[in-house]
Amino acid sequence: MAGELEADSDAAGVLEAEDRARANFYGLISRLFYAPADPNLLAEICRSGEAGESSGGLHAAWRGLQEACRSAYPVIVRQEYDNLFVGVGRAAVTPYLSGYAEASGPDRYLVRLRELLAAWSLGRREGVFEVEDHLSGVSDVMRWLIQEQRPLEQQREFFDSFVYRGAIPFCAAVQKTPSASFYRPVAAFAASFFELEKRAFEMVDLA
Repeated sequence: MAGELEADSDAAGVLEAEDRARANFYGLISRLFYAPADPNLLAEICRSGEAGESSGGLHAAWRGLQEACRSAYPVIVRQEYDNLFVGVGRAAVTPYLSGYAEASGPDRYLVRLRELLAAWSLGRREGVFEVEDHLSGVSDVMRWLIQEQRPLEQQREFFDSFVYRGAIPFCAAVQKTPSASFYRPVAAFAASFFELEKRAFEMVDLA
């Protein structure tokens, strides 16, 4: 996996176009929050096509992200990333989701997450120091679930338990932070995608 985590097995089969797009979006979100966007990533996002006219809010958020990438300076993006998510002593906004998902018991969230990852033979890559509840890490897991063509129910359970509950308030916190400039549209894009995923899973439940 491209971000924090790695798996013992390779992806299975050929993905349908929709699932391939979902996996790619999770991979992009993971990369955007794992490290500062470099010139290659900024250029790649600018060159990419539309997110899909039918995706509503996601389409607008994607356009906003592309506009931010076109006017971004990598050195300034790196400084903003460090100020927001690393900080000196304490980051302005923590990218670790356990505190957002379970403010009264973040350790329980992390224990359950680690147990589940171990059951799936997933673990942090060598040299990675970020804890597993980093937004980048759980986004990587979702990408893996899709690429492995795991059942939708399994994807939905992980998304509801370990992604959505923490990611939405995290994205809101980034957007409310005065020092966020480039990462404000990044967070808006991520939140729009997570909301779209939430609605899609709910539609499957109703079917």
